[in-house]
Amino acid sequence: MNIPDLPPFWAVIPAAGVGSRMRADRPKQYLSLAGKSILEHTLDCFLDHPRLKGVVVSLAADDPYWPELACARDPRIHRAPGGRERADSVFNALQTLGELGAEPTDWVLVHDAARPNLARSDLDNLLMTLAHDPVGGLLAVPARDTLKRADADGRVSQTVDRSVIWQAYTPQMFHLEPLRRALADAQDAGATITDESSAMEWAGLSPRLIEGRGDNLKVTRPEDLQWLAQRWAQR
Repeated sequence: MNIPDLPPFWAVIPAAGVGSRMRADRPKQYLSLAGKSILEHTLDCFLDHPRLKGVVVSLAADDPYWPELACARDPRIHRAPGGRERADSVFNALQTLGELGAEPTDWVLVHDAARPNLARSDLDNLLMTLAHDPVGGLLAVPARDTLKRADADGRVSQTVDRSVIWQAYTPQMFHLEPLRRALADAQDAGATITDESSAMEWAGLSPRLIEGRGDNLKVTRPEDLQWLAQRWAQR
């Protein structure tokens, strides 16, 4: 793949969450994995990319862990205030990008802080495929298992056609100003926004699905961290 053909991009990492399901003594993005915090591994997925323009990390105001990381002093990384919800943190990061001189049409890749196993091949494929797309899109994986819809009593009410179902991953790649505007309008309307794609969908746009690797795992539970540690130990 010819790197100069890939578009330059900014990365946004919302990292203000607490990750309560990990049942740990600190937010999950600061748990240790192979000698570094999960967040450091996540940042490493982008920091050595030659087309990166910079990174904005959204952090809680009282975050005591970030200043302890060596990457906190990296001049390519900028800090934005975290919000109550993911959408708030991403919106704040986009505002910060504007203050840093980013153009409205610049590509922004939003990636989960606790998704440290992003493959360079997936990142480059996302950039290459969406370079000239009018909307943008996201990494995703087609559903592989049989899916059931539950009723209020926890019983199966329907088997869902999995051929049209995809599991949304990150990064999610959109132009700065359309994403900022979609998030702002959705928040003003009180819409439920769970990821950047859902904001663009709410604005009436159809993001493109780019199939990625299934091991682009988001660390949510203790067993996820254990799985990654074992997998990386085999490298």
